[in-house]
Amino acid sequence: MTEKEKKIHSERKFFRAHPWHGISLGSKRPATVNVYIEVVPSDTVKYELDKESGLLKVDRPQVYSNIYPTLYGMLPQTYCGQKVAEFCIEKSGYEHLVGDGDPLDICVLTEKLIPHGDILLRAHPIGGLRMIDDGEADDKIIAVLQDDALYEGWQDVKDCPRGVIERLRHFFLTYKHTPGSKSNNCEIVDVYGKDEAYQVIQYAHEDYLDKFGEPE
Repeated sequence: MTEKEKKIHSERKFFRAHPWHGISLGSKRPATVNVYIEVVPSDTVKYELDKESGLLKVDRPQVYSNIYPTLYGMLPQTYCGQKVAEFCIEKSGYEHLVGDGDPLDICVLTEKLIPHGDILLRAHPIGGLRMIDDGEADDKIIAVLQDDALYEGWQDVKDCPRGVIERLRHFFLTYKHTPGSKSNNCEIVDVYGKDEAYQVIQYAHEDYLDKFGEPE
C-alpha cells in the first residue's frame, strides 16, 4: 500500500447510518417513502429498532402462533407526536390522545419472500389503520412494495380485498395479548385511504422536525 493509499484509508470513516435519523423519508414523499423493515412474516420474535444505537434488537417473543401478516417496520425521520395525535383526535372524535412517541409504523404488502428484517426498501402508501393503543395514537400505514408485480397496481386501500384488511385488523388487535389477560386496550377506529395516509405521514415528519430539528 502506498503512502497516499494509507492516508486515504486512515481518513475514511466507517459507519452505518442510523435507520431512524440517518436516512431520509424520501425525496418523493409521501407518494414514495423509504422504509426500514424490522419484522418479516416468518419471524416468531418481534424485533424492534433500538432507538439509541440504531441496531435491531429483540423486543419480545410472540407468545402465540400469530405472525406478522406483512413486512413491518417504520418510516425514517417520522415521530408520532402532537400533530399526529391532533389529527387522530380530529378524525376519531376521541379526546386527550397523545402520540406514542415512536417512529410511524408501516406494513408493506409484497408477493416476494424477504427472509429477514434490518433492510431498507421503497414503498407506496395506499392507506392506513387508525389505531389507538391505551390512549396513544398508533397509526399503521399500509403500503405496497415499489415495483411489486402483484401489488403495485393497488393505488388505494379500497383496492385491497376485504380479507387483507381484516387480517391486519385481527393481528394488531391481538398481537399484544398475554396468557391470562382479559383486557385489550387497543382498538382500530377507522381504516383510511391514501389521501389520509399522506396526511399522517406529513404530520409525523413535521413532528419529527419539531422534536429533533432538521437533519444535518
